[in-house]
Amino acid sequence: MKLQPVLGDDPRDILRALRVALHGAGPALALGAVGRLPAEVRAGTAVVVTTSGSTGVPKSVVLSRDALTSGALATADRIGSGAWLLALPPSYVAGMQVLVRSLVADREPAVMSGAFTPQAFAAASLMMVSTERGARVPTFTSLVPAQLARLLDASAEDHQVLAALRSFEAILIGGQALAPALRERAEDAGVRIVRTYGSSETSGGCVYDGVPLRGVSLRIERGEVQVSGPVLADGYLGDDAMTDAAFHRDHDGVRWYRTGDAGLLDDGVLRVHGRIDNVIVSGGVNISLDRVEQCVRTIPGLDGAVVVGVDDERWGEASVIVAARGEALRRSESVQLSEARDAVADVVGPYARPSRLVLVDAIPLLPSGKPDREAIRREVATLR
Repeated sequence: MKLQPVLGDDPRDILRALRVALHGAGPALALGAVGRLPAEVRAGTAVVVTTSGSTGVPKSVVLSRDALTSGALATADRIGSGAWLLALPPSYVAGMQVLVRSLVADREPAVMSGAFTPQAFAAASLMMVSTERGARVPTFTSLVPAQLARLLDASAEDHQVLAALRSFEAILIGGQALAPALRERAEDAGVRIVRTYGSSETSGGCVYDGVPLRGVSLRIERGEVQVSGPVLADGYLGDDAMTDAAFHRDHDGVRWYRTGDAGLLDDGVLRVHGRIDNVIVSGGVNISLDRVEQCVRTIPGLDGAVVVGVDDERWGEASVIVAARGEALRRSESVQLSEARDAVADVVGPYARPSRLVLVDAIPLLPSGKPDREAIRREVATLR
């Protein structure tokens, strides 16, 4: 099967090519920073998504028609079917799945044009309102936490934005951990959100509010979350070693994906604690930056903060809180740092307390909407 690169992020081009690829009538799509990829892929491939993620290491994930449609059908089974609004880049798996769900539901997706703004989101959302046979057609969308926070901020002054948020039957939130304070703000505003967990390797979100979708199974092996089911990618294009390291079969022949995330299953509900490898060694003690970040985000004004590790002359490595100016300036910087250090000491331990708080104009983001942790680390490393 031929592999056809789709240049740019034009949703119309991607939707047109995706429709043909899912029906098996045309070439597979190559999305993202594809670089030099082979001209041919295995039969049944629909999309190859190349993304560097937050680590900066490019990966070309091979997704079959069956995997993508399985994820879309399982989503409809969980939250219902209806019309979808695309508010994410379609070259990333979360945005692409919005298009797949629309195609599976045989509906044209609504598409935001231009830059993401609360006003543009509201206009696109409210134009989706329609009925069929006297019943309202449910609407859905998918966002990252940063977008949700921006919309909630705007909704305090703009009732159209609030009405738009409330108009959705469900808003899927993924891409990174959802801070408890942000989730509470959404619920208090009457916004129906669903936390999703997944990756390109699982055709996007495959666990909703901690519970796997139909056909998806979870297990915890040595503290790592592993996923199986029909949504799994075929592997990484042109990299058998990476594929074998990430995907394996157990003694019963079941294929599992090693996520690299630390977590546990609590009465069947998945709790993710962060990346297994997002760890620094400070004073000879291993510290999970994800656990530190979770604690920091409980502090008012720091719910969107990012915690990164930097070199430290005394301890070898230390953690630093990076937050955007604005909400953080409403309270004393020293008070916020003190509260954050106390919260981390109570939950993780005094050895894990962040060394300082750095305020920036804006948190650098990847095109997917996730924090660009490598850029943040580099920026903090230049500060003295």
